[in-house]
Amino acid sequence: MENKGLVIVHTGDGKGKTTAALGMALRAWGNHLRVLILQFIKGSWSYGELEGIKALASENGRIEIRQGGLGFSQRGDGEEAEHQHAAVELLALAYDELQRDEWDMVILDEFNYAYSFGFFQLEDLEKLLSARSERTHLIFTGRNAAPELIDRADLVTEMRLIKHPFQKGIKAQKGIEF
Repeated sequence: MENKGLVIVHTGDGKGKTTAALGMALRAWGNHLRVLILQFIKGSWSYGELEGIKALASENGRIEIRQGGLGFSQRGDGEEAEHQHAAVELLALAYDELQRDEWDMVILDEFNYAYSFGFFQLEDLEKLLSARSERTHLIFTGRNAAPELIDRADLVTEMRLIKHPFQKGIKAQKGIEF
């Protein structure tokens, strides 16, 4: 069966955008597809998914995760230039990897944040989308998905916040948020 690569967007203010994309990555890996996950914002902090994907990668190398961001920051923290530089470098890597055409699925985790922060321009998004082969699935996650990305996507899901433990003062927990 011939694959038709899809452009997929997970966005919204609710929890689960990255989790949904990682679920798709796991499904793809289980179907012997090659998956690359590039994380634009998440930096040096240790996330549970990193360990899980390392274990899967050690089995057969069909899945890889690379962090390129500096972590979440407050707007106006004085480090925006460094955050933008890290995001632009990861965007260049994403473009190169898409052009190499060795991956069946490429996930650009938290891309929407970086784009909404102005780290990239419309031309960058267009160049990225045009680099994708017809068979490669390209998944974008993060809040504030741009209308121009939503227009180009084949599938868009908006996660909507209804209730979150943080609202009761419960801090992020291992295995749930990271």
